[in-house]
Amino acid sequence: MTLLKKPFFVIALGAISLIGVAFAEGLYEDNKEEQRKTLNVGDTAPEIALKNPDGEVMKLSDLRGKVVLIDFWAAWCRPCRMENPNVVKLYKKYKDQDFKYGEGFTVYSVSLDRNKTDWVKAIEQDGLIWDNHVSDLKFWSSQAARTYNVNSIPATFLIDENGVILARNLRGGALESALSKMVK
Repeated sequence: MTLLKKPFFVIALGAISLIGVAFAEGLYEDNKEEQRKTLNVGDTAPEIALKNPDGEVMKLSDLRGKVVLIDFWAAWCRPCRMENPNVVKLYKKYKDQDFKYGEGFTVYSVSLDRNKTDWVKAIEQDGLIWDNHVSDLKFWSSQAARTYNVNSIPATFLIDENGVILARNLRGGALESALSKMVK
């Protein structure tokens, strides 16, 4: 490398490093902002409006009046698939119950899949018999997952008839216990 080219190379390398640090700090600030958006019990669940497997938009707000389990899952997620039989059992048991916080119980399933075929196949294989299956097929870039600050799945939010979060991340016996305590 000639003497004239060395200073240019050092300056260019320094500029690239500064741009990289500024970019990384921006990502860090964005991540800190996302962490501040964590939804807690008592918060109103933000709207989700995504397409079902048939391409129809289904809104979370259309389920107002019912107790709703917002269930973030994916066909590729083994823990999700292992929990699905429990969710099906509880759906069957509580779907027509009168609750202190609404009439009936349903599930609003938000898939973090990328592949529609795998998603639909998992719905069928696991017998997910409720109507509310949605996805934008964007994997972890799903807008719903970002809005709800979902960083791992399964992730659940139990909401009342007005869309207020009653509990988070209930599974298995804990979900059944919560639902049984809410029955009138």
